[in-house]
Amino acid sequence: MTTLIILVVAALLVFGVIALYNRLVGLRVRAQNAWSDIDVQLKRRADLVPNLVTTVKGYATHERSTLDAVTQARTRAVAAQGAGPAERAVAEAGLSSALRGLTVAVEAYPELQASGGFRDLQAQLATIEDAVQNSRRYYNAVVRDLNTSVSTFPANMMSGPMGFQPLQFFEAEAGERALPKVEF
Repeated sequence: MTTLIILVVAALLVFGVIALYNRLVGLRVRAQNAWSDIDVQLKRRADLVPNLVTTVKGYATHERSTLDAVTQARTRAVAAQGAGPAERAVAEAGLSSALRGLTVAVEAYPELQASGGFRDLQAQLATIEDAVQNSRRYYNAVVRDLNTSVSTFPANMMSGPMGFQPLQFFEAEAGERALPKVEF
């Protein structure tokens, strides 16, 4: 009878560890998939930037420094592909900031704003920015779930030896969180 109780308890422990491991693997795979979604959207945005710069160059010949800033920020963002969320967030925040500067500079060129090609590129950029935000939100939710699972008892006792560590969130930089100044 005692042997049976020991076997049942041991079996429950083994099944519990297996269930925990499978849950953590599932969360890690979801996080990797979500990061891949972010990567795809950021690549789409980086691929759109040269078209945007070329279009603006044709109209806004006096905005050379702004265009150079956008091009350099894009280069840094592309170079950050494969980096972790924190490094990638910094590079992408720089590109977002440069694109905001370009948008402000373009306001001085009504002919450019009236251009159908430019409007299409702006619409594509807005769509991609929305997709990036949605992907970031999903990734951060999955990372939160994984980090909570890895950090709470009893998983925290077994997750480290099983190879599971908390992941970094893909957070907005301070400049992105700041409210824009609106004057009338």
